[in-house]
Amino acid sequence: IIVRGAGDLSTGTIHKLHRCGFKVVALEIEKPLAIRRKVAFSEAVYLGEMEVEGVICKLCHNIDDIKETLNDNKVALIIDENGYYIDKLKPKVVVDAIIAKKNLGTNKSMADLTIALGPGFCAGKDVDIVIETMRGHNLGRIITNGRAEKNTGVPGAIKGFSKERVMHSQYDGIMENVCKIGDIVEKGDLLCYINNYEKKHEVRATISGVLRGLLKDGAKVNKNLKILDIDPRKEEVKNAFTISDKARCIAGGVLEAILNNGIYPQN
Repeated sequence: IIVRGAGDLSTGTIHKLHRCGFKVVALEIEKPLAIRRKVAFSEAVYLGEMEVEGVICKLCHNIDDIKETLNDNKVALIIDENGYYIDKLKPKVVVDAIIAKKNLGTNKSMADLTIALGPGFCAGKDVDIVIETMRGHNLGRIITNGRAEKNTGVPGAIKGFSKERVMHSQYDGIMENVCKIGDIVEKGDLLCYINNYEKKHEVRATISGVLRGLLKDGAKVNKNLKILDIDPRKEEVKNAFTISDKARCIAGGVLEAILNNGIYPQN
């Protein structure tokens, strides 16, 4: 199975498929910008290897690397923004888990079964199946005809906090982190700077809680890019280091769709 994208939501799917016995290859961009880095296989791009809940993902550079990594019972990841390796590897399944809210090129001709996560795709036209990613009653639902709900741009509420818990950069610049993922922060605390070479702009916490996600130190950011995520539940520090309920639910939908189409690990 090839999964396009290896951010935190995608990692939930990759992790579940791997644990169920599928051989999984993840395709990533050259400089991923996942904020929940402690649970994102995309970090393998920077680290060489990334472990999430007992599953190891290894950065590969060619077909031989991929085969060796899969034989070692690891997830293989390769930098391939345009899906070049889909044609090379000819997978049974392609999952578009880029979560771009639009289709960046995935289509039904890429594999026997094509699945896309979230809005931007029409099931039965662009891909075979779409998985709902909007929090709520339909999260993880398999859609075989039509589209997922449109992106609202409003984060899911935790303890009554929604927009406040996710922060976006107000400037173009470079991340300079003061805090780290897992830190307990108070409203008004200095979390990081955005350095645009003219001035270092302070980014301070909008609420108190656990810093669950934070872009890498040194990351180049554009204005309005999501740069951090605060969980208001201070007692839930461990959540910063484990796959989310949302990611697990979506992963369940992907796994069900694959099995329902008669594709099993031994195939």
